[in-house]
Amino acid sequence: MGNTRIVVTGMGIVSPLGCGVERVWQRLTQGRSGVGIIDRFDVDDCPIKIAGLVPTLEQDPEAGLNSEEVISAKEKKKLGLFTVYALVAAQEALTQAGWFPEEEQDQASTATIIATGIGGFPTITDAHKTLESRGFKRISPFVVPAFLANLAAGNISIKYGFKGPMGTPVTACAAGLQAIGDGARMIASGEANIALVGGAEACVDPLSLAGFHALKALSTNNANPEAASRPFDQDRDGFVMGEGAGLMVIESLDHAIARGATPLVELTGYGTSTDAHHITSGPPDGAGATRAVNAALKMGKLTADQIDHVNAHATSTPVGDLAEIATLRNLFGSRVGDIPVSSTKSATGHLLGAAGGIESIFTAMAVQKDIIPPTINLTQQDAAMNGFDFVPGKARDHQVRHALCNGFGFGGVNAGLILSKVS
Repeated sequence: MGNTRIVVTGMGIVSPLGCGVERVWQRLTQGRSGVGIIDRFDVDDCPIKIAGLVPTLEQDPEAGLNSEEVISAKEKKKLGLFTVYALVAAQEALTQAGWFPEEEQDQASTATIIATGIGGFPTITDAHKTLESRGFKRISPFVVPAFLANLAAGNISIKYGFKGPMGTPVTACAAGLQAIGDGARMIASGEANIALVGGAEACVDPLSLAGFHALKALSTNNANPEAASRPFDQDRDGFVMGEGAGLMVIESLDHAIARGATPLVELTGYGTSTDAHHITSGPPDGAGATRAVNAALKMGKLTADQIDHVNAHATSTPVGDLAEIATLRNLFGSRVGDIPVSSTKSATGHLLGAAGGIESIFTAMAVQKDIIPPTINLTQQDAAMNGFDFVPGKARDHQVRHALCNGFGFGGVNAGLILSKVS
């Protein structure tokens, strides 16, 4: 980031594996799955019956969603679910960072950059049902504020008094990483001293499932939900839709030291690019994604040889996983077998615009703890991916100085983020 060193000082997560970074990390490294049968709406006539849903407190007393600690029941009715998830993740991240500014100068120097892929999509579909069945007069005045994509960032800034820049990348499945990169650039440019960044998504809905199914993008392994998300496996048949939020507090190292905050990891590199190839598929040679990662390496003054771990975008789609493998071969050449590559989507499903948010947290934890999370459900590696180490089944101790997190999205957007030990 030029001459400005940027560090992570707080993290918060809401995910299909539960809520709370430490508890979710423990479950992830234990090889648990957060995918199950959808129980929020009738799926009898739906070809897709599985998703990675955030558990309730009743379903998971240890790590279920407890939004009442952050949002009143009255306020919750006015919010899209993706905003609820963002508010809960924000509270955890800000608490760890110790950042609740009261001075005008501190508030004005705090940016809020929260990405999403689809925003309050279920709010729209539910409102349309109400319109069709009950008429115009029954539409709530909170429908539009609930579904607007920037309202996760908006509600967070209002709650905590953050008066600096606000942003909402809506760049499909690269959005969460782009939010982190955008926030880092604002800090490097001097627009902000500190930023809350990441992504939130909650679009498990009959229409979204039907739409992705029509693209042949989703797994139809309804009979075995926990094994349905299987990146890199020869029997993978599509991604499993997930939901949640992953947010980080990032700030300049000088700012963190001055206020006595503890740097967790350093954000050393970020890069983004566009394929200019196809609306849903990246080029088979992985050239666009390679450009994004090379840009991140250049920013961090690093070489590919210095990367110790990759948290892959790998969604479990037949075409997408192969394209990312091409990217990794472009980057690492004959070293591909020496670098442990995980797809944590095997455990969470694919959180679309929030994927980069939670996966950057998983990457940060790998750097902090020198533990590589596993790729679960990998029983027979795709023969086209021979030579790679995908950490099948079990977590592994491994020294991680620099780790790469990838995010790629529809429209041909690519992002790469490098997190490193703080030296």
